[in-house]
Amino acid sequence: MIVGDDMKTKEKAKKSIKTKLKRITFFLAFTISLLCIVIFYDKYFIKNKVYAKEVGSSTENVKISNASSIDVEKILENTEAQKNKEEYSVEEVELEYITKYRNNPNLPKNTIQVVQEGREGKQQITTKKEYENEELIKEEQVSIKITKAAVDKIVEIGTGSGTNQYKVKTGDYIYVTSDRLSVMSEPNEESQKVATLENGEKLKVLQVVNEWYEITSGSITGYVKSEATTPINKEIENEKNKSNNAKTKSELISKVNFNMELNKPSGLTLEQFKKVLSDEKDINKIFINNAEYFYYIEKQYNINGIFIAAIGIHESAWGTSKLAKEKNNLFGYGAYDSNPYNGAYQFSNYSESIDLLARVLVKYYLNPKGTNIYGGEKAVGTYYNGATISGVNTKYASDKQWCNKVYQYMKYLYNKL
Repeated sequence: MIVGDDMKTKEKAKKSIKTKLKRITFFLAFTISLLCIVIFYDKYFIKNKVYAKEVGSSTENVKISNASSIDVEKILENTEAQKNKEEYSVEEVELEYITKYRNNPNLPKNTIQVVQEGREGKQQITTKKEYENEELIKEEQVSIKITKAAVDKIVEIGTGSGTNQYKVKTGDYIYVTSDRLSVMSEPNEESQKVATLENGEKLKVLQVVNEWYEITSGSITGYVKSEATTPINKEIENEKNKSNNAKTKSELISKVNFNMELNKPSGLTLEQFKKVLSDEKDINKIFINNAEYFYYIEKQYNINGIFIAAIGIHESAWGTSKLAKEKNNLFGYGAYDSNPYNGAYQFSNYSESIDLLARVLVKYYLNPKGTNIYGGEKAVGTYYNGATISGVNTKYASDKQWCNKVYQYMKYLYNKL
């Protein structure tokens, strides 16, 4: 029947419509859900991102780095350490020998004769230097270690009758007076040693070369130091008119001035040295009792003995300083700043300190490098700035007025002639 077919067709159409509506509803529900998710994400995630904020805004959401905190004080300490630093250095240098004097009544009066050659040793000196901003502001010796002992030089002084002023010439015979004497290939210390002679050996002089003799003895020919020898039977008569040979006060004082050369003897006789060093300020009688050694250093080392005496008077306050009384050290020799008393040299007697300072000044301060000096040696000239008192002051003393103070004592002594 037609009516029945129509009913079936209508039923199918309704089912199709319901199916489409369900699909549309599902699609709308899915779309709405997705939209809700997007809205929720935008609201709770995007808006909660952390952005840089102006100074003073809340820091609740600012994350703190895990890096260690900067130690500002430590940085400042390191910077200061770089500005101020200390540096230590160790240097091996020569250790000067000591000269010991002893009287010999078998020698003519005031004769100087070497009986044992002095030999230098070695010492290690540790120096501390302080810097500020790379600039050296202080330097001082902090320790001294002797690595090789020096051998004393022994000089005999004649106290017998008569005098010995004979000058050796070619053809004379001489004797060795020192314990041993080196024979050199040339008349200088740097040449090759060809032999060693013993005390008392007889030598013939071939020629005289300054402070050296060219000699021959058996098969040996070479050069020896004149100071370690003596001529045979060449004594002359007593010095009857010795006072007449002395220079007058006016002659001696005429050469005294601030710029006088000090690598020359003063010209005073032994009696004149005793006169000028006899003084009421010398309450311990140190200078008058050792006047002869200021005279002897002039004969041996070609130095002004009044200059050395003036240094001793200034540095020891006329022999009243602690170093002078307890260590026989008239010049504060070796007394470096950090430990002056313990660092200062200890001498057996005053003659040793007088002799050592004279040699040091001649060798390092008063003569340019290479100058022939005592015993055939040559000057090192490390601190040479001229042979004047101001030249010595440049490296010898930090006190810029030291030269003026010492010179005043020199004038004082000369004026006592």
